[in-house]
Amino acid sequence: MRARRSALMTQADALHSTELRVPPEREDFYAECLSLLARSGYPFLLSGTYALSCYTGIIRPTKDVDVFAKPSDALKILAYFQEHGVPVEMVDERWLARITRGELFMDVIFNIPTSGTPINDEWFIDAPKARVYDTVVHLVPPTEFIWSKIFVQDRYRYDGADVAHVILRKHDAIDWKRLLEHLELYWEVLLVALLNFRFIYPSERDLVPRWLMTELLERLNAQLSMAPPGVKVCRGRIFSPRDYEIDVTEWGFSEAFGNLEERYERH
Repeated sequence: MRARRSALMTQADALHSTELRVPPEREDFYAECLSLLARSGYPFLLSGTYALSCYTGIIRPTKDVDVFAKPSDALKILAYFQEHGVPVEMVDERWLARITRGELFMDVIFNIPTSGTPINDEWFIDAPKARVYDTVVHLVPPTEFIWSKIFVQDRYRYDGADVAHVILRKHDAIDWKRLLEHLELYWEVLLVALLNFRFIYPSERDLVPRWLMTELLERLNAQLSMAPPGVKVCRGRIFSPRDYEIDVTEWGFSEAFGNLEERYERH
């Protein structure tokens, strides 16, 4: 077994240096995978607990490692690992693949399943670097990190605290205009997250730009003057399909996605 490594050693851009509690066998697997990923030459971004630790200094155990890649590069990454004798699995062609070793795995995410938005070149803009298990990697930028977390609101997993902590610690690195563009269709989700932040940290309310709160509240005020939509849609399924299953199976609501024209005609 190799000597214990420093799990995270950040570059000079003020990312926190932390020690994540990872069992040795997982540590070896993650280290080898990240090293092989870097040698592949295909661009990828590290996310999940490791990125959160870099941005906030929060230390917590992790059961896996998440990396993000463009869809085309994700396929090439899987082929590259197979060529090197490492098992891979296409879990869901819509968004998720895995690099595996027994019960251990590293997720390769190439699409945001909640919004159906593929990872693209924009995700790599200004992506900060960190040294993780002796390999220099790029992290998912704070803006896209929040975007990838903001919809995780399941009965068994809620990432609202991660969103609040990254806003608190990396607010000056967030591209707020880009975040609003990402969530243009889901501006209410962003508003709720920001109100949640304001409630949690009342003394830090000014960390969120005033123009952004004004814009979102203007949208809310405009929406209040309108009648409710004619089509019954449950967008709760974006947060958690299982928690809102009864809405579409028994209560007559439509899914948030699918053939929208057909559903409009049906109503």
